[in-house]
Parts: sequence; structure tokens; C-alpha cells
Amino acid sequence: MNTATLTGLIEDHAYAITGANNDLDPLLHAIGEASVVLIGEATHGTAEFYQTRAAITQRLIEEKGFTAVAIEADFPDADRVNQYVRGYGTDATAEQALGGFRRFPQWMWRNQQVTAFIDWLRAYNLALPREYKRTGFYGLDLYSLHASIDAVITYLDQVDPTAAQRARYRYGCFDHHAEDPQAYGYASALNLEASCEREAIAQLIELQAQSTRYLDQTDRHSADRLFAAEQNARLVKNAEHYYRAMFGGRVSTWNLRDRHMAETLNALRDHLSTQQQNTAKIVVWAHNAHLGDARATEMGRAGELNLGQLAREEYGASCYNIGFTTYCGWVMAASAWGEPAQRQRVRPALEGSYECVFYDADMPNYFLDLRCDHLATRELRHPRLERAIGVIYRPESERISHYFHASLPRQFDTVIHFDETHAVDPLEATPDLNLSIH
Repeated sequence: MNTATLTGLIEDHAYAITGANNDLDPLLHAIGEASVVLIGEATHGTAEFYQTRAAITQRLIEEKGFTAVAIEADFPDADRVNQYVRGYGTDATAEQALGGFRRFPQWMWRNQQVTAFIDWLRAYNLALPREYKRTGFYGLDLYSLHASIDAVITYLDQVDPTAAQRARYRYGCFDHHAEDPQAYGYASALNLEASCEREAIAQLIELQAQSTRYLDQTDRHSADRLFAAEQNARLVKNAEHYYRAMFGGRVSTWNLRDRHMAETLNALRDHLSTQQQNTAKIVVWAHNAHLGDARATEMGRAGELNLGQLAREEYGASCYNIGFTTYCGWVMAASAWGEPAQRQRVRPALEGSYECVFYDADMPNYFLDLRCDHLATRELRHPRLERAIGVIYRPESERISHYFHASLPRQFDTVIHFDETHAVDPLEATPDLNLSIH
């Protein structure tokens, strides 16, 4: 099929995004009764992705009873926001509540687009009658080894000081490397010193075994605090394995990370479902690379899995996933790991890529239901190049660094496309990097 014919078919079936209040009505209808909605992003620094994801999430909360937003971030950092939006934290503003996001890449969550959503969520929650379940904000990732250790000990100090002393002793195993978990992973993987695997597992088991003792029926947040402590202990166990595997050479750390995110999502769903006495509905925010079904990509063929695949396998028809694409514009990203974020120009998408095909349609912003069986989606099932920009953008090696082959309709249920996009607005000042386009 030639490009002009495919473009015409896309135009016939696409839903334009114009800024009108009812733009998203067909998407909400397509989501239907799904209880786990995965909403991706093609970059970690594009304002339109964040804003549209927030708009969809707000409607899912208001109209379909979703009570959790789970994000690609560390659990302790997100838990501070969770307490703020549900009205029992100590932070006075959304910006303060995001203060836990200190490590690279700060701008991914410390930006004005996220702050606006957090302000909305807190106002929405506080306006609810007391008996209604307030929507929470949770982290799925596993990088926060030491912050999670501190969170477990802080919790036990409050409910069981003797157990807290045992936790300090066990977690003291990690103290040789201060706040550098990669140094721990290197030393333990090469047998330069003993691993802390046994201690991390023992602490999780003890906390779970004592959980009924720690519940306080007079404290309406007791179960949530216990869940947070258990999740942090689980994170320590999984992070210990992850950092060891970085230097072990036998296990894909990508797979370990996404399995942890899936395990966290399952635990969160079970916890909230028990509290609500019905199936909890959760929105997940993460990169397309984590949420688009890996089985539809060349990474999947190389043995990698991801959260999107695991969620589809776990929840079946109750799972709905949404991806984003953009043709050109600006993005907030670093040039190398650990370097400052910069506002960088995104080059026009490569010829033949999904982004380029979508750009040719005669509408700038739209979404396409990829589950519908028509000529456009059938043609789009044939693998094409797809772009992914994470926290690092290297336009000088665009093809190698940022493109992979995929079958988009097998990755996602819906794709949302913007011809030209803009960078998120970080809370901290960042420089612009005006890159020429070739």
C-alpha cells in the first residue's frame, strides 16, 4: 500500500484533538470497563504527553472510579506525594511534596505539568465526602534502595522499636557503600564481599509475618502505612538483586526492573481492592518502552519483557494501554547520564517510521484506535521504525540511539499523535540547547 493511501485511511479513522472538552469522549468509550489503564510517553520530557495523560487520568478518576495513579518513579518519593494529595502529609504545596525527587532525572517529575496535576488531585480528593476513597499516587520503580531502607526503619521505629533495631542490624550490611548501590552491586557480584540478599529477604519476611500486629483499627491510615513499609522492604530485596545483576552478566536488569514494577502493581491492586472491597482501578504512567507490549518489538524478540506485556498477561481484557508519538519539536533531556537537563530540538522523524506516516495525515493532533480491524490498522501492523527518547537524547546518533522496529497495533490499544511538541517546564532552571536540524 502506498503512503498516500495509508494516510487517507488514517484520516478516515482518526479522532482529532482540537482542545475541545469532548475530544477524549471516544477514547473513554474505548477504554470501557478496563480496570488497569497504562498511559505511556514517547519521551520523558514532552509537555503534550504529560498534559494529555493528566487529562485522561482526571476523567478516569471522575467518571470511572479510578483510585490510584502508579508512576515510573521510586516508591518513597511518590509516597510523599501520595500523602500530600490524600491530605495527611506535612508538605504545604505540590512543589514541596515533589521534594523527594532529588536524583537524576529530576525534571521527569519535578515539572510544572506534574505539579498542576498534583494540585488538581489534592483539590479533588479534599472535596470528597469523608467516606469516599481518595485517589492515591504511588511509585513502581526500584532504584531507591537506601531511601527504602530508611522508610522501613522509620516505620518500625513508630510501631515496633525492637523490630526496628533488628532491621538496622540487617540493613547495616549495605553500609559499607554508603549511598552508592552500584558500588555494592559491583563488590557483591564479583565476590569481593558477601551479598546482603539473605538479610533483605529476612527483613521482608519478618515484616510480613508481623503485619497483623501493626494494624491499628483506630488509625484510618494504618493499613496504608503498613503497605508502604512492606512495599519498601520488597523494594530493598528486589533492588539488591538488581544491583548485583548489573555486574553479574547472566540476568537482564531490564527484565528484573519491569518484573518489579509488575509485582508492585499487583500488590497495589490487591491492597486497594481489599480496602475498597471491590476491584481497584489503577492508571499507570510510564514510558512507551515499559508500557507497550514488548512482544511486538525487536527488544521482545531479543528476550526482553516489560510491564505492558506482564499487565496484559495478568489482567487480559481488563488492561488497556495507550502510547504516544511525535514528529518534531522540543524535548527536555540530558546529553549524557547525570548531566543537566537541556531543552533540545527534536529532529523530524525518519522516513518510513510510524511518526513520519502519522505526520503525513491532514490533521496535526489526533488519536487512533488500533484495536479496530480496518485497512489502516492492518497495514500499520507491519513492523516499522518507532522512536523512543528517554532521559537522554542524542540526535547525532538518532537512528541507532532512538529507533527500534515494532508493530504499533500489537504494542498499544490506542496511539495519540502530535505533529509538533514542546518541552516540559522543570521547576529548576535549565539551559536551552538549540540543535540544528539536518
